[in-house]
Amino acid sequence: MSEEKRRIHVAITHGDTNGIGYELIFKTFAEQDIMEYCTPIIYGSPKVAAYHRKMLDVPANFSIISKAEDAYEGRLNLLTCFEEEVKVDVGLPSGEAGTAALKALERVAEDSRQEAFDVMVAAPMNKSNMPDAVFPFYGYSDFLESRIGDGQKVLPMLIGEKMRVATLTVGKQLADAPTAVNQANIEEKATLLWQTLKRDFRITNPRIAILALNPKTDSHHFVGTEESEQIAPAVESLAKKGIQAFGPYSSDEIFTDSEYMHFDAILAMHQEQAETPFRALAQSRGVRLLAGLPLVCTAPDIDVSYDIAGKGEADESSFRQALYLAIDIYRNRQEYDLPQANPLPKLYHERRDDSEKVRFARPKPKFEKEENSNAESAE
Repeated sequence: MSEEKRRIHVAITHGDTNGIGYELIFKTFAEQDIMEYCTPIIYGSPKVAAYHRKMLDVPANFSIISKAEDAYEGRLNLLTCFEEEVKVDVGLPSGEAGTAALKALERVAEDSRQEAFDVMVAAPMNKSNMPDAVFPFYGYSDFLESRIGDGQKVLPMLIGEKMRVATLTVGKQLADAPTAVNQANIEEKATLLWQTLKRDFRITNPRIAILALNPKTDSHHFVGTEESEQIAPAVESLAKKGIQAFGPYSSDEIFTDSEYMHFDAILAMHQEQAETPFRALAQSRGVRLLAGLPLVCTAPDIDVSYDIAGKGEADESSFRQALYLAIDIYRNRQEYDLPQANPLPKLYHERRDDSEKVRFARPKPKFEKEENSNAESAE
């Protein structure tokens, strides 16, 4: 099969074996048309998969393989990650379920380094089932950063139909977030977000809104000093580098009256600041993207859902969107990287001057202008 026609190989971790992972997978691939776009490889257990298939009474046929290279095109493949018996207690947290989820993640990380597949989609797992001694990570995001990041940092993102939100900090509670809100970190993550929008989403000149850490007072000043001492200088520095970054904005003003729609993405300072408005405004469940990794990694924005596990009530739409997003990003990266690999030689010495900044500058939105702003006038 030619490279152009080759289906994208998708590694899918089965997640928590007592949750809805297998149900999401089986329901998604019940639509045979999806097989025209990808070759799915479930990293899990044939015995556990067969148990869920029988319990759910769904027509899910899969081919059992021992390595990703043996995956059959046009079929649902199941790669055996472990031979041990796993007790399935549907709807209940257990150490065995956590161990099973971890073994799938570990095998995916190992195979990724061998380039055995193209993209990864993760089914929901429960971190509380994994003791710190066994899994000393906040979640699969920093686990993958450690195993396959090659020094690159993960930028967690939530992707919806009309909103993209990235998070500055990973695994920090709200009270601990200020320690990570510094100019260097903001510039690093905003630059990574800008690069992600250009390469993964093919946005030519992305516009990024950077949120404040603290709320505003009645006099429209921020409660803390992080905005003036760390965030605002980071925004100014990014602008000098040619990155269209604006802010800081309070959460209230950016998510009111659809102001967030003026931007291609938003950089939030902590997880709660990103997730709460995203889920309130999104018309449907979103998709999680681990930006910054060499491997395209997505997951549905849904938890293990013990309360409905095994009842056939799980909505697979978020999982399906995670699959489609992974495929789209993989193709976007190929298209973006192709001309970069063989650039045309320059025929003359390019002269740059300040007029270039004027040519490509965009006026700042009205709602961005604040009292005591140091921003230059657009006039």
